[in-house]
Amino acid sequence: MEEVMLSVIMTTYNHERYIAKAIESVLRQQTTFRVEIVVGEDCSTDRTLNIARDYQSMSPECIRIITSEENVGWRRNYRRTIAAARGKYIAMLDGDDYFTHRKKLQMQVDLLEAEPEVGMCYTRSERVDEEGNTTLYPEGECLTTFEAMLRRNPAENCTVVARRDLVERYYAEVRPEEHPEWRTDDLPMWLWFAATSKYRAIDCPMAVHRVLRESVSHSPKYRDKIAFVDSLSDISIWYDERYNHGNLGGELRTTKHNTALWVLSYNGGIGEYVARWWRDVREYRPLLRNIASYGLFGKKILWRMWHKTQR
Repeated sequence: MEEVMLSVIMTTYNHERYIAKAIESVLRQQTTFRVEIVVGEDCSTDRTLNIARDYQSMSPECIRIITSEENVGWRRNYRRTIAAARGKYIAMLDGDDYFTHRKKLQMQVDLLEAEPEVGMCYTRSERVDEEGNTTLYPEGECLTTFEAMLRRNPAENCTVVARRDLVERYYAEVRPEEHPEWRTDDLPMWLWFAATSKYRAIDCPMAVHRVLRESVSHSPKYRDKIAFVDSLSDISIWYDERYNHGNLGGELRTTKHNTALWVLSYNGGIGEYVARWWRDVREYRPLLRNIASYGLFGKKILWRMWHKTQR
């Protein structure tokens, strides 16, 4: 049998509404090479596993399922699914996302085959919320520098194809399992790629990322939202210090500070706002000169006054 050129890593948990579309979007890909789908199913409480097995029975030569008797959590599920991949390249596709361009994988593998110094390739994506509203990501230029990714990751997980041997090197060098405070696995991985190899972009939307109301990266609870964004900032600061001589340290800390205070300017009490401001200032004294934080505090006061008049 022909060797697998590319493995699609599909981690999933309680995705019965979406998993069929995710799998079918891979099966519809037009490629000149063999593709496998490795489904990492983490003991869903709905019909996700049954649906995946139905597709496996129809395409046993290209669908494998990795599961267990107990839920292992998103990080271990992600790692074990990648470890099971057999392809030279891996593509990421969570069980609630899907590919839209039928030659996505072919175009990305062609690029990587032509440029051995390139470690990963991403495309634009469409973000779709549960009301059907769509936005293009990234909104501006498709950037491909390390510092651009430190500022804001342009590579949505469902758009990436990467070299599997480099993914294994990333796990050996960075050891993300030793950073439980990191609330995502894709950003640290792609930052490592940007720091240690070149990366490219295809300026065309080729996948859809669903923005669900409740997920690790999107939450209506403001404290969870702050914690996730803080985690992203801390990951970028960690990489900036180790691979960029800390050149963006002040900028990244200021962005982290302002983002948290922006959320707190609408949510929580004044005491919570002041406590966060003081915590950040103690950690990084130059924030005392950050005018934006004082403006946001004024906005919070006005916001509370306006709310009182509406009661």
